[in-house]
Amino acid sequence: MSIGFRILNRKRKVEPELASKFLELPVANVSDSMWRMTAGGPLLRPMHKSGQMAGPALTVKSRPGDNLMLHKAIDMAEPGDIIVCDAGGDLTNSLMGELMLAHAVKRKVGGFILNAAIRDALAFLDVNLPVFAAGVSHRGPYKDGPGEINVPIAIDGMIIEPGDLVIGDWDGVLAVPFENVQEVLDLTIEKQKAEVNQMAEFELGTSDRSWVDETLKARGCKMP
Repeated sequence: MSIGFRILNRKRKVEPELASKFLELPVANVSDSMWRMTAGGPLLRPMHKSGQMAGPALTVKSRPGDNLMLHKAIDMAEPGDIIVCDAGGDLTNSLMGELMLAHAVKRKVGGFILNAAIRDALAFLDVNLPVFAAGVSHRGPYKDGPGEINVPIAIDGMIIEPGDLVIGDWDGVLAVPFENVQEVLDLTIEKQKAEVNQMAEFELGTSDRSWVDETLKARGCKMP
């Protein structure tokens, strides 16, 4: 086994039933429940038309511009898996296009997070499988390797381990560590309830805004 060019077995993964509960929650509220300390970066944008994404991570580390290991990951994927590929953020060559997308749909892949580019962009809109990528390039990939599957990866400081929960919506993507998924779910549900109540107060005109002036005064702001 050689570090840098190897395929490992995934030892655990978040259960699909638990992951699916995050489809009803905004990624922003999940992020808030994790103290806003984790993010995949603003470059990872949705390439599909609509819909949220949630599922266990199948991780890939790829040489920039090379998709050999991404092909293998699709072949290995279990239904509902989210394939998360770190290719260094290079946008010179796309790593995935219409043909690979069709194969992924047949394999029942739950979605993709690609720190890389795609091509055949209209196909991604038409098929509407959740895909988040850093850009688009018509230039195709190489298929030589090296790369790794089921190893810890990082995208813009966000660490993703095999089997972690990964989620995405129009605000971006987020990874939740495997051992913290239930805790984060509970915290996010509570936050969601609080926001629903706050929205109702806005509509009724009963929202208490005194905290704004209190904070300004406490921070030493000069006010009329």
